[in-house]
Amino acid sequence: MDPASNARRIAGGPTPSQLVRRHAAAHSTPEGPGTPAPTGQAPYDSLRLCIFATVALLGWLAGPAALVVFAGLGFAGYWKARRRGLARSKCLLRDTRLVLAYLGALLAAGAYGIYVAAGQWLGV
Repeated sequence: MDPASNARRIAGGPTPSQLVRRHAAAHSTPEGPGTPAPTGQAPYDSLRLCIFATVALLGWLAGPAALVVFAGLGFAGYWKARRRGLARSKCLLRDTRLVLAYLGALLAAGAYGIYVAAGQWLGV
């Protein structure tokens, strides 16, 4: 088949939105998890809240070490993104320089927390 005949075949088929509607209708039940919201919008997915709870649990279990790890990962990610041209972030602080300063302060606070905890543990 040549590209023109492929294009005609694809153009003659259903649109992507029709395919999505068919798939959703085939896999939803009146009271099941696949039921669309009455307004036509997707229901709110609280995945972020689950992620926040998991991060909080790890922070509680690992203490300042978790803060250093998460702040370090965030700092490295934002540093890389800023070097590639990202100036505005979806983060509440918006400006990537402010986000980097915030994450750097958290990194320093976590390192200080590890220092203090190690001093107490060693009896120094």
